[in-house]
Amino acid sequence: MNRPSGRNASTLPLVVAAVVALTGVLGGCAAPARKTDGVSVTGSIPQDPNDRRAAITEWTRRYQAAPDDRGNVFGFAQALRADGRTAQAVEVLQKAMLQFPRDGGIASAYGKALAENGDFDEALKVVRAANDPRTPDWRLTSAEGAVQDQLGNTAEARRLYQAALKLAPEEPSILNNLGLSYVFTNELGRAEAALKRAAASPRADSRVRQNLALVVGLQGRFEEADRLAAAELPPEEAKANVAYLRSMLSQPDTWKQIERTDRKPAEARRTAG
Repeated sequence: MNRPSGRNASTLPLVVAAVVALTGVLGGCAAPARKTDGVSVTGSIPQDPNDRRAAITEWTRRYQAAPDDRGNVFGFAQALRADGRTAQAVEVLQKAMLQFPRDGGIASAYGKALAENGDFDEALKVVRAANDPRTPDWRLTSAEGAVQDQLGNTAEARRLYQAALKLAPEEPSILNNLGLSYVFTNELGRAEAALKRAAASPRADSRVRQNLALVVGLQGRFEEADRLAAAELPPEEAKANVAYLRSMLSQPDTWKQIERTDRKPAEARRTAG
């Protein structure tokens, strides 16, 4: 499947149906304790709207109490992005850039949020300016790859992911980005291979394993997808995801439908990493 340029990274195949249980793009809403530094934001299966609201409430409280805390910046920005409030996430991270001007993790998150908000040129400027070619940061290299993927520059995106993997071998967030890059072009076997490598890492978070379940389901292996999803989601939500996959894949021209969805204005789509 050829992708249109300027696509939003949050658009995964399951977005087509706007089903609550299925994906919001940069990776869904995290629980307050979840690691937020260095994770992928190319895509993931989202969480229940109630979970998103709870996370927004909790991270708003934490951020307002200590806005200079780096962890609170990441958590609040990620919760905003998961809820589709990318413009607010950009504002939070822009302020953090002034507080942490040499922080590669902040710059990476800021660049990704800019891209989600449709500011692709500015996103590239941010991640490139922050990434010293003499001592490259894998987070920024992978983030640039994610932006290039959103622009439809698949070959360049994958070159950057491979460069990032040389800096951080088997880093699950990079492999997650690479796997989802293959999903966007309907190379599901390659996507599964990359996501299996990512999920095998003890550093992989639930989002990676949910993405693996998604890709397995997209290949029609529904029982296996159900088992994988059940390990990461409440039973009813896992079954709903797989049931929707079955329904979606039974329809003709599924990938054409996905491409039509990709062409909708970015602001009309809800975002998730």
